[in-house]
Amino acid sequence: MIAQSLIIGCVIGIVVGALGAGGGILSVPALFFLLGYSAHDAATGSLIIVGLTALVSLIFRARHHEVNWKTGAIFGVVSCVGTVLGTHISYRIDGRALMFSFAILLAVVGIAMLWQALQPPREESAKQSGASEVVLSAIGTGILTGLFGVGGGFMIVPALLFTLNLPIRQASGTSLLVMTITSATGLLARIPAGISLDWSGILLFALASMAGGLVGGPLTSRVSSRTLTIIFAALLLAISIYTGVTTALG
Repeated sequence: MIAQSLIIGCVIGIVVGALGAGGGILSVPALFFLLGYSAHDAATGSLIIVGLTALVSLIFRARHHEVNWKTGAIFGVVSCVGTVLGTHISYRIDGRALMFSFAILLAVVGIAMLWQALQPPREESAKQSGASEVVLSAIGTGILTGLFGVGGGFMIVPALLFTLNLPIRQASGTSLLVMTITSATGLLARIPAGISLDWSGILLFALASMAGGLVGGPLTSRVSSRTLTIIFAALLLAISIYTGVTTALG
């Protein structure tokens, strides 16, 4: 169990460090399917793992000026409203239904990201979406973070890409700041309902993930933006299929 937690945690950290997202979409299924946590405990544990990993990875990206602090802080604070709401909704949904909904969501986002990556290159646009679109996007992202306990990176990156037109590297770097804020908020929102976890296992997982995050950060300077997006989309689709099939058969 210890070796398994270390290996999985390290892989997740590398993904978060490199893509600025993906930690939750790996840690929730890993905690649920491989380590035997309930759906709701997996979501809670994931918030701890993803939040700490995002914080460590954020340091590296900040040193390379890949974080838009103002945008990330505003987006993160607005997302907190949705995170609290999503957390309350989560506890009212059956665990199996929660995991199946999670699989559907990942498929939708994965397809959207893959479509975006395969489009012909276009000129950078200075045009940004209206304030209402950005606010709705942030709140929606927060709801998903609270609902599934996934940190929100898989929604934050496309939201920053599509609503604020940030370049992929800056979007993935800024998402780490948002993930840190929303993960902390989501965890605090779960305290009133009571948190009962195998803390030693979660912290061991988190430490391995944080170490992986330090390894994943440098990968962004060696891989093209288009390749990063395709890898991200493929990861979402793979986890979606596995989660959906396993949940349906279970």
